[in-house]
Amino acid sequence: MSRLFGSVRARATLAATLVVAVALVAAGTAVLLSLRSNLLGEAGTQAERSARQVATELAVGTAYADLSLDVDDRPVQVVDEDGVLVAASEDLERISGTGVDAVKPQPSASPSAADGADDDVDDEEDEARESLDPGEVGGRITVSDGSATIDGDTEDYRFAAVPVKTDDRGTLTVYAGAPLSAEHGAVNTALTVMLIGFPLLLAVVAWVTWLVTRRALRPVEDIRREMAAITASEDLARRVPVPGTHDEVARLATTTNETLAALEASVERQRGFVADASHELRSPIASLRTQLEVAAAHPELLDLEGAVADTVRLQRLAADLLLLARLDAGERPADARIDLAALAREAAEGRAGVSVRGEDAVRVAGSRGQLGRVLANLLDNAQRHARSAVHVSVRRDGDTAVVAVADDGEGVPAADRERIFERFVRLDAARSRDDGGAGLGLAIARDVAVRHGGTLTVHDAPAGGALFELRLPGARARTARDG
Repeated sequence: MSRLFGSVRARATLAATLVVAVALVAAGTAVLLSLRSNLLGEAGTQAERSARQVATELAVGTAYADLSLDVDDRPVQVVDEDGVLVAASEDLERISGTGVDAVKPQPSASPSAADGADDDVDDEEDEARESLDPGEVGGRITVSDGSATIDGDTEDYRFAAVPVKTDDRGTLTVYAGAPLSAEHGAVNTALTVMLIGFPLLLAVVAWVTWLVTRRALRPVEDIRREMAAITASEDLARRVPVPGTHDEVARLATTTNETLAALEASVERQRGFVADASHELRSPIASLRTQLEVAAAHPELLDLEGAVADTVRLQRLAADLLLLARLDAGERPADARIDLAALAREAAEGRAGVSVRGEDAVRVAGSRGQLGRVLANLLDNAQRHARSAVHVSVRRDGDTAVVAVADDGEGVPAADRERIFERFVRLDAARSRDDGGAGLGLAIARDVAVRHGGTLTVHDAPAGGALFELRLPGARARTARDG
């Protein structure tokens, strides 16, 4: 069963068919009930009409033998106050539902007896029969269902009971019936039509839904097929087809292509990162190996300081690559409260030509180690390019903490102010590996700033040189935003 309805197409067809089936059953039930109610009401009206006709004849004094009791072969009974059948249809053989099962009239009671019987009738029965004047036909009728056999034919009838007050025979009740065969026939016919038509209609609905769903889901299948081909070929340059329907499926295809483009860019970035990392690691490792091999052959030629420098450089590069890997993996920074001014003074301590000024207790929330790394990288970059001095300022700007690191060097050309934040990028003036590093410091600084909800940009310093501006949300602002 799970395999049978394992596709969206099958489930959509089943759901549509079930909804239509429920709607048809509800509508069919309502139609049958309404039809039956109308036909029963019509039968009751016909029975009342026949009963009133006989009651009118009784009201004007027509004798029992002259009453119109056999019109349209409908069962009619006339019952006196004592419940005695005084007149009935000629061919009536059996009757039920009127309260009087007799079919043969009994001798009528004398007026005096009728009067005496009338005195004995309890109050509830008097109230039920209404207070009528002689010659008056009652306006309130009683309707009941039953059956009758006339001349050998048995049918169901709806009976109407109409009271009438006569001058000499007291209060009489006329029961007249209207056949329910038409009601039964119409209801049965409607039910038969529904039982035949509904399955056919449901089959048409299921078939149409199946075809429409297949047409609607065809673009989805094309997208799936293309995604499977992309997965098999590992060619992220391919894109899924976008239908021209401008609907949800088209938006799905567009979003899928955007995801593929982002994935392709990410993979290319990772490939470039691995290639650049391999290239950057190759030089210090080769240099260190060469020095060790020379030292092994000629210990007196060992350049110990150079070996230590290469080892330190290799260690720093490995630490930078590890930090970038953690940032790319989505590592969330800690949420400790940090005094940015104190952290800047700590990073500048022991650095020649670096001055720090600014407000106290400029607090941010984040990782102390990562933010310390940002400040250290900015100071390293500023000292590398400064002529004589580096100035660090820490201040508040509304709910934002701002750290500005300015040097008096040559500055950064406007065309390169975004490129310098790319990984393994060194400008022409800093291409020396000894002086310029591996080109990861500013990339790490910006990635850490972004992870902390901030920004890192470069501008012209007021006194010349470059001005790197780090903006981070204050501790209160970041806590409110995260909450």
